[in-house]
Amino acid sequence: MRWWRRWLEMFLWTAFCFVSVTHTAAQTPSAAIPMDMIVQHDVPMKTRDGVTLYADIYRPKSSEKFPVILMRTPYDKSVNWAVAPTSKIVSRGYVVIIQDVRGRYRSEGEWYPFRHEQADGYDSVEWAAALPFCNGKVGMMGASYVGATQMLAAIAQPPHLAATAPNMTASNYHDGWTYQSGAFEQWFDQNWTSQLAQNTLERFIHQNTNALIGAPTLPLTNYPVFNFGQLPADAQLTQMIAPYYLDWLAHPDYDSYWRQWSIEENFSKIAVPMLQVGGWYDIFNAGTLRNYMGAKKYGANEAARTQQHLLIEIGGHAGFGRRIGDVDFGPHAVENVYTDVILDWYDFLFKGIKNQFATDKPVKLFTMGANEYRQEDDWPPPLARATKYFLHSNGKANSLRGDGSVSTRLPKSEPPDVYVYNPANPTPTIGGPLCCDGEHMEPGPRDQRPVENRDDVLVYSLGPLAQNLEVTGPVTADLFVKSSAVDTDFTAKLVDVGPDGFAQDLTEGILRMRYRASQQHPELINPGQIYEITVDLWATSNVFLRGHWLRLEISSSNFPRFDRNMNTGDEARFARNFVPASNTIVHDSQHPSALILAVMPEK
Repeated sequence: MRWWRRWLEMFLWTAFCFVSVTHTAAQTPSAAIPMDMIVQHDVPMKTRDGVTLYADIYRPKSSEKFPVILMRTPYDKSVNWAVAPTSKIVSRGYVVIIQDVRGRYRSEGEWYPFRHEQADGYDSVEWAAALPFCNGKVGMMGASYVGATQMLAAIAQPPHLAATAPNMTASNYHDGWTYQSGAFEQWFDQNWTSQLAQNTLERFIHQNTNALIGAPTLPLTNYPVFNFGQLPADAQLTQMIAPYYLDWLAHPDYDSYWRQWSIEENFSKIAVPMLQVGGWYDIFNAGTLRNYMGAKKYGANEAARTQQHLLIEIGGHAGFGRRIGDVDFGPHAVENVYTDVILDWYDFLFKGIKNQFATDKPVKLFTMGANEYRQEDDWPPPLARATKYFLHSNGKANSLRGDGSVSTRLPKSEPPDVYVYNPANPTPTIGGPLCCDGEHMEPGPRDQRPVENRDDVLVYSLGPLAQNLEVTGPVTADLFVKSSAVDTDFTAKLVDVGPDGFAQDLTEGILRMRYRASQQHPELINPGQIYEITVDLWATSNVFLRGHWLRLEISSSNFPRFDRNMNTGDEARFARNFVPASNTIVHDSQHPSALILAVMPEK
């Protein structure tokens, strides 16, 4: 008997023994359908290669023609979160089409992230535009992967795509979705893939037995389901239900595998206005900012270059509302409701209504600390000044008990800071831009003091501040480093410390040393040699209030958000052994390590 048949029998027997999470594709009940709305379920569309995709359509009960807002999702077109806003959207005079992407839920074909979204996105837009109740204008909306389906459709240039509104999505599916500066995004990659594989597994069982899709099955929620495929059985099972995960591991470098669906390499093909929506604690916020800047600079036409808008909220995938993580951001945090903003966007573009998009500046940001929304002429804000805060210590910046500091004063003769990074005891992830399982690991701003009390974390502080300091823009750490290993990681985190000691993480980054010069061509380091590196901490908008402290943390792990570097130079998928590394931050007159912040002028 083949291995998978043995596994399938075991799986089906186990499923009878567990009360499990089941498929909850609850379609909108007839009683909930407004009298002035028509709903059509499972409307078929044939792709260019003959695969049938299915969509649910919600439209006004009228003989008029309306613009279409299309959502293409891998998360089930009929779940409540997708269906909930349809009544509001239809009441504003739009047709809503929610389609299961290829290989997901009702739609036919093979599920493989990103692979088919350009061609299928093009075909879906043109199909929607030709429907008898559509006036020929098609816009798109949705978050996360539903934002990816928009970006990939946009670079395919379907003639009837008139605008998009991507929310919380990446600009590069190598750097920013699967890896970050060379480090594997282990927490996201494994839990997201595990959740997606649930439907793939159900489809497999349905195709090979008489079981019904949606019947009770054993949920894939004991992470990590996919653990680098280290065991033969694991690799075989993963190849069956998530082959793309193994492909991600096989392509740690930015190569042709990733270029085939790169957004950043195709900004010049974007020919439509876009509203990018993100969040400071969102896992894809760097992509949101890059999508805005890239389309604005390289867009295919004037409409694309001049009609780019940006809205950055607080949590994104890390949460919504006024309280994100451990922080209450006040009443202004709930001002922007995504559906309302999107409807204003399309009212402005498709109906010529003079609303906020006709009068406001193109960039709107929530500024933490001040806890209010502010408007800017562009991103990064033109008035922000790149300011260097140099690292200082007497060689003992280890932990909160150390003597590390930052200031605008240039360093002179100072001893370096040394710590030991041991992969057997990595610095743990506490909060931050996590996705997509808050039950097992809480995202958002959290108190970083447990991390800062470790000797393998260097802490550099400035404060208490005599006056408010606003930082709005990119954040980087230019560091001079060396290591006893042939490869290691360096992490950095910007923290706002209140008078009570609460250490709120703002933004963070990582760099795998072999990728210090290029993500295409990794190169190991020479132990003991000093290298100048830049750790990208993405961006923030925060007012460090009077009496607060500004803080930089440096370490070599942030696990399990990122995989542990074993310090041996082996690829993650092959690494079995590890060695501790003695890592050093050099900060003197010849090696002026610095935190670089975008400081706004005093108001």
